[in-house]
Amino acid sequence: MTLEQRQLDTMTADKEKRRAISREAARRRRRIESDVFRDLSRLLPLQLSAQTHLDKPSIIRLSLSTTGTKYGPVVQGGEEQQICDRRLDCEERETQEVKTLEETSMYLRMLEGFLMVISTEGDMIFLSDNVSKYMGLTQTELMGHNIFEFTHPCDHEEIRNNLRLTGEEVWCRPKRDFIIRIKSTLTHRGRSTNLKSASWKVLHCQGCVKVCLTPSSVSCLLLTCQPLPLSHTLLSTHTFTSQHRMDMRFTYCDQSVTLLLGYSPDELLGRSIYELCHALDTNCLTKNHLNLCWKSQSVSGQYRMLVKGGGYVWVESHSAVIPGVRPSKSRRCTHQPLCILCVTYVLSGVEEPSLQLSLDQTIHSYMS
Repeated sequence: MTLEQRQLDTMTADKEKRRAISREAARRRRRIESDVFRDLSRLLPLQLSAQTHLDKPSIIRLSLSTTGTKYGPVVQGGEEQQICDRRLDCEERETQEVKTLEETSMYLRMLEGFLMVISTEGDMIFLSDNVSKYMGLTQTELMGHNIFEFTHPCDHEEIRNNLRLTGEEVWCRPKRDFIIRIKSTLTHRGRSTNLKSASWKVLHCQGCVKVCLTPSSVSCLLLTCQPLPLSHTLLSTHTFTSQHRMDMRFTYCDQSVTLLLGYSPDELLGRSIYELCHALDTNCLTKNHLNLCWKSQSVSGQYRMLVKGGGYVWVESHSAVIPGVRPSKSRRCTHQPLCILCVTYVLSGVEEPSLQLSLDQTIHSYMS
């Protein structure tokens, strides 16, 4: 073997050795990177089944969105200790998930909606995993994104007002109650479509603001979100339905109103619902009316409705605008709303029955 051949063999061996070292270093980097991403995914507020299906970009996005909120222990120590801690922590989390799964599922079924945590900047920090049941979009598709990307542009100002904190609210744990329109990929048949074909779903959001004063934490809104249905099938004896013109004047009311409020349906025709509302609660009805005009659906919150014989009852109205017939080539009419449909739930018995708060109550009391 010549000197040139020996030098060539030595160079080849060195090159192969360097390649092997480089491959081993790359494998080690990938292994460390995978361990880091696995540890990050374990700290996310997701079920273990969801954590195992996350890709790296999703883990980064979700980790950034939950910055400032601690959801799990940080693994420290040597590599063997980390592996041991991970195994024990996973076993503990699996046991805890099994114990709380039924309880959480029961709460969410009772809620008939989903949970959402939003930072004061509008970032969706957390959503309960049943969000896909109502919106079609999954928990991991929404978390880490800004709520303004998925809500109707006309509702952005109202969302900003609810995200904004005043100096007084910092200390009083303020409550929030508002209605928004958000993108939904669910069709009327319950199937899921793509985001470009998404429709608007109306959500009733209630909750409070959690204020964090430490620099490393994030102030946020803790909300329960309930989609408003177009129809109500679970009606009780303490419920009556009514139809109204767009100015909230009665055009129809069922017979249940007589038992609950004392008025006959004919007595209410042509009258405004504002005439039956307690004077101190007109703002509640006005807000509900505006939501109906802008968003087609609304829930009033609790207000007082006057009883014919005197006094009042506490009620809550769920309302929807029923659209008219769409125009076509043979029908040149404009697309106008047909009416407002209200389902009113009576929440209390008659309070202060001897108190007259309207002329109707005074006349009825005088004549009786």
